[in-house]
Amino acid sequence: MLIIKIYDMMKHEVTIKRAYEPASSDDGFRIYIDRLWPRGLSHETFHYNLWDKEIAPSTELREWFHTDPDNLWDEFVKRYKAELRSNPAYTSLLKAIEDKSKVTLLYSSHDRQCNNAVVLEQMLAEAGWNPVAAEQ
Repeated sequence: MLIIKIYDMMKHEVTIKRAYEPASSDDGFRIYIDRLWPRGLSHETFHYNLWDKEIAPSTELREWFHTDPDNLWDEFVKRYKAELRSNPAYTSLLKAIEDKSKVTLLYSSHDRQCNNAVVLEQMLAEAGWNPVAAEQ
């Protein structure tokens, strides 16, 4: 007899959004994925379900990337994915969200195309999650 868990059949969607954008009921489970608190936001007004500091790039990788983000993006992606693959926090995150139908990854970078949320979204897509473009 084959038993399938209900959440295994669930449609899993992931999107990314700047922490500074207003929360929406369409966001689903909101995860802030930066190590540092978003500058200028208060703990009372910034809405998230989980702040996962350990899923963020290492301080060394983040500081290295910020020395020349325009030219280091491709290498940053490779290095951050390698960090995620060896990071127990990534496995913990997958377990924490396995029963969620929609997850929104929140980040504080000004750059919407080159940031850690983009890379984490790619990793979740590789794990079977469906990336959904956020409404602008």
